[in-house]
Amino acid sequence: MRFLLRIMLAAALVNLAPAVAQAAPKKAVASPALQTEFDGFIEKFRAALKTNDSAAVAGMTRLPFMNDSAIRDAAQFRAKTYTTFFTAKNRACIQRSKAVYDREENNDTYFIFCGEDIFVFTKTPAGFLFTDISVND
Repeated sequence: MRFLLRIMLAAALVNLAPAVAQAAPKKAVASPALQTEFDGFIEKFRAALKTNDSAAVAGMTRLPFMNDSAIRDAAQFRAKTYTTFFTAKNRACIQRSKAVYDREENNDTYFIFCGEDIFVFTKTPAGFLFTDISVND
């Protein structure tokens, strides 16, 4: 009887193993080349923030910003987005915070979390660009 119990327990554990393996998804890791490309981009982006250069930040942003037709060019971005979201506190946060990599829907993306905001940088055919601001929930 004990032998049968052991076999049933072993069979249950074997069947459970794939479910446990699927429950812990692998963390995405950027290739060295992609990481180097992003490092170059974020260095320039941070330099623009350090000097509070909204025109340079707009130049590193995908427009229309967040597909919003009301923010379709650099002047609108600077007036509507930069002044609102790139406060001194957020600029300092982006300067010191580590970017987190993720790959979703075939997009290579980095995120920087600053308080209630998430600043999103996405690999595009033109290279990395600032593409979104999301709410940190």
